[in-house]
Amino acid sequence: MITSTPPAILAPMSKTIVICGHGPGISDAVARRFGKEGFAVALAARNGERLAQATAELEKAGIRAKGFATDLGDLAAVKRLVADARAALGPIGVLHYNAYAGGAGDLLTADPTELNTVVGVAVLGLVGAVQAAIGDLKEAKGSVLVTGGGLCNYVPQVDEMAVAWGAMGLAVGKAAQHKAVGLLRARLAKEGVYVGEVVVNGMVKGTAFDQGNATLEPSEIADRFWSLHTQRDVSSVPFG
Repeated sequence: MITSTPPAILAPMSKTIVICGHGPGISDAVARRFGKEGFAVALAARNGERLAQATAELEKAGIRAKGFATDLGDLAAVKRLVADARAALGPIGVLHYNAYAGGAGDLLTADPTELNTVVGVAVLGLVGAVQAAIGDLKEAKGSVLVTGGGLCNYVPQVDEMAVAWGAMGLAVGKAAQHKAVGLLRARLAKEGVYVGEVVVNGMVKGTAFDQGNATLEPSEIADRFWSLHTQRDVSSVPFG
């Protein structure tokens, strides 16, 4: 009698979201939103102690999480982050880029080299993370999600605001990042990888910028990111 071995039952591929630039606002809400949907969560930021606290809180909520202390302006560190996150938590299905750097607040008086740091975190870190994760992202038909900022907009009133706030370097970084998002979307569409951003126009509650007058709820922004990931229909949406 001829017998055959039944096919192996494959466990579903684990899905991991890597959050670059974790903090108490948008990125933490994104971690909770995607964790609620079954994603393992990798958190990356400079401060290891804060990461440990954040991952402990996520684990209390039943979300598998791990922190990785990382300088997102260091391309070698970004590459290690992606490799370490994959090894610890499984294949990467979503990359959320939330990192930014200050500096070059006044383009007339600042050391011009300060812009290297600002643009390095805003654009080079993003591109480096995408390149490092691209194999998994293509396999998963995954998403690259970016937190944009209203200072990216080419509007005279926005430029005047950036000057008044001493945030000229940040405006340059966000504008460059906005263009990078569009270019990555066009390039990765043929690979089945979605790229999109939420452009946040206003102050977010619970962040370092919140002086008690912030009006934007991070959980609502996280919901918008989840909609972008699942619907994959537009590349850039304003919030606020």
